[in-house]
Amino acid sequence: MAEPIQQLTRNNNPQERQSIPFTLIQRKEKLGDLLYEKRQYGKAKWACIKMKEKQYEQSICLGFMKLMRYICEQNSSGLYLGITVPIVTIVHTNEAHSAMTQAVTVAYYLPEVLQDEPPHPFDSDIIIEEWPATIVYSRSFRGITNEDSIMREINLLAAILESPELCLRDTFIIAGYTNPAAANRHNEIWFLQRP
Repeated sequence: MAEPIQQLTRNNNPQERQSIPFTLIQRKEKLGDLLYEKRQYGKAKWACIKMKEKQYEQSICLGFMKLMRYICEQNSSGLYLGITVPIVTIVHTNEAHSAMTQAVTVAYYLPEVLQDEPPHPFDSDIIIEEWPATIVYSRSFRGITNEDSIMREINLLAAILESPELCLRDTFIIAGYTNPAAANRHNEIWFLQRP
């Protein structure tokens, strides 16, 4: 299991990690700085695990490790499935964006070759879900992800979006491109456009 985790902690050749495909709809910039991107993600299957630990960091680390076991042969194919990025976490807040709930979902995008027939997880807590096509507003940020940093990023993106009312008010996605334990993680906050 060490190899997949190492893949997330170093700069690799793109062939070693599959990125989740999307169509860029718009880039919003100000004085040369990227404020956010509007993207279209297609319908896709994800391996998901719901977690509810006391702290967000515990939930994502435990959820990530369970997903890594699924990726690393604890599945009906008995094969290593390959790393896709980002690994995402769905979080929920109150309407005022002042607090997060403890319940989160950690999710792994199944590689393209497995989308039609995903291997079944041995861990019954992991569920294969099909997510509908979605438009997201994405803003990049670096560093650790905890309740404080996530709430700050949610409020920053809400402040710069031209029409935040088009998005869900209490459900957000944290997209992680590096190991959850890394100090200077590459992350994104995603707002989901209402269907």
